[in-house]
Amino acid sequence: MTGLHRQANDAMKISRDRQAAIGMTLAAVIIAAWAAIHVAGVFFMPLRFDMAWLIVPMVLVQCWLYVGMFVVAHDCMHGSLVPFRPAINRVVGQVCMTLYAGFNFDAMNRKHHAHHRHPGTADDPDFDEEPPHSFLAWYWKFFTEYFGWREYLFIAVTVLVYIALLGADIANVLVFWTLPALLSSVQLFTFGTYLPHRPDNDDFADRHNARTNLYPRWTSLLTCFHFGYHHEHHLQPGVPWWRLPGAHAEYLAERRSGELSNS
Repeated sequence: MTGLHRQANDAMKISRDRQAAIGMTLAAVIIAAWAAIHVAGVFFMPLRFDMAWLIVPMVLVQCWLYVGMFVVAHDCMHGSLVPFRPAINRVVGQVCMTLYAGFNFDAMNRKHHAHHRHPGTADDPDFDEEPPHSFLAWYWKFFTEYFGWREYLFIAVTVLVYIALLGADIANVLVFWTLPALLSSVQLFTFGTYLPHRPDNDDFADRHNARTNLYPRWTSLLTCFHFGYHHEHHLQPGVPWWRLPGAHAEYLAERRSGELSNS
């Protein structure tokens, strides 16, 4: 191996190690923050009107963290959380999916890759091919595609354990677990599926049948952990969520360069 090749391999390894370190750190922060709010809300937060100033932000932040856990699991599906470490990606992905609602990571992974192979077609499990692509009808299809008997059983058993064994109040379970989980599914569907893949009068750029939500970066982070940079994700599915704004900037720069060279 020449010195130049060795340097290139070392640079690639450093880049992979850096991506893994950042990805795992962000994943740990998201999961830990979700767990802290979940435990505090379900088991310790008094549900009183005078506590609304704290309860409402907790529910909203919990909803956002649910989205974050799903996006971390999504990176695991593409092997981009820890590059070239499929076992680590699978473990972290399953942890996130279990905490979310008892989902099976492998089953979700298979369906997600079917989405990437057939985006915006009848073979896409995330797509509602029935015009006029109603938001509610599409969301219901999306919800029932992934939420089945396994998830209902997981939630039923968990609620039983929380209430009967751990002494949680059913109202706290509904407010701090059920409500943010359901809201996050709407948030994920809206900004990660419906807006990027909904057919309209403007043609899609290519076969990926995906568009990007052109929000400022902070809005992109708050809405769907940058998953709204969706065309870029389909072009480069191995790019982790926190690098998607950079991938979007590179895509725009390439387009501008191509337009200038053709003018």
